[in-house]
Amino acid sequence: MASATVLDSRGERLSPCSAERAHDLLRAGRAALISSDPFVIQLDRVIDVPEHQSAKAESPLLGKRLLLHICCAPCATFTVSYLREQGAQVTGLWFNPNIHPYSEHQRRLETLERYAREIDLDMIYDPGYRMVEFLRSVSGHERFRGTDGGRCRVCYRMRLARTAEIADRDGFDLFSTTLLISPYQDIEAIHEIGDSVAQGTSANFYFENLRRGFAEHHTLSREHHLYMQRYCGCIYSEWEALDRSASTLCSDT
Repeated sequence: MASATVLDSRGERLSPCSAERAHDLLRAGRAALISSDPFVIQLDRVIDVPEHQSAKAESPLLGKRLLLHICCAPCATFTVSYLREQGAQVTGLWFNPNIHPYSEHQRRLETLERYAREIDLDMIYDPGYRMVEFLRSVSGHERFRGTDGGRCRVCYRMRLARTAEIADRDGFDLFSTTLLISPYQDIEAIHEIGDSVAQGTSANFYFENLRRGFAEHHTLSREHHLYMQRYCGCIYSEWEALDRSASTLCSDT
C-alpha cells in the first residue's frame, strides 16, 4: 500500500507513514484528510520532532518518482516498503531476460503480479522473453560470479540499462533495483553500472545498501506466501546451485 504524507497541526511535515496507518488515524479521529491524491493527512496535535527524525522527513527520496527494477517478488517486499517510507513514489519494472527456464520466468512473474496487486504497486511489465539476447550478451563471459568481466556484470548492465531507458522515457526522477538487498550480488558493481547507464538520461541512479533488510524480506515473503526461488535466475546460477547441492550430498556420504 502507498505511503501518506503527514503534517502536524501547525502544518509541519513529518515522516511519511503507510496508507494503512493513515487510515487508522483518520478513523480514530486523530487526523484530518487534507488530500486524497496525493494522500496527505494532518494530525490534531503539535509534534516536536527530534533533529534526527526531522532529517529523515527531508529524505532525498521525498516526493521523487522512482522506477524500481524488480528481480523477484521476495526482494521487492522490504525494498518497496522502505522506499515508500522514505517518501518515494515507487513504480516497479519487470525486466529479467536472464531467468531460465521459461517456466521459472513465468512463475516469478506471476508471483510478482499477485504481490504488486496486494500492496497496490504500479508496475511496468517489459513484454516478451529475451533469453536469447541475454545468452548472446554473456557469451564468452560465463565465468563464475564475482569475476571481473564475468557474466553478472553483463547481466546487471543489461537490466539496468533498460531500466534507465524506461525511466528517461517516462519522466522518472530516479531509478534503482531490488538487487541491492541481496548479499549474493556485487552491489559495488551495481552502483558503478547504475551510475554509468544513467549518463545521458534525465533520471539518476539511486544507490543504497539495503542488505540490512535481507532477513526481514524472508519474513515478509513467508507472510505473503511468495514463491522463493533457489537460484539467482540464469542457467549458469541454476547449474552452480545444483552443483553445490551435489557437492553437499557427496560430502555427507
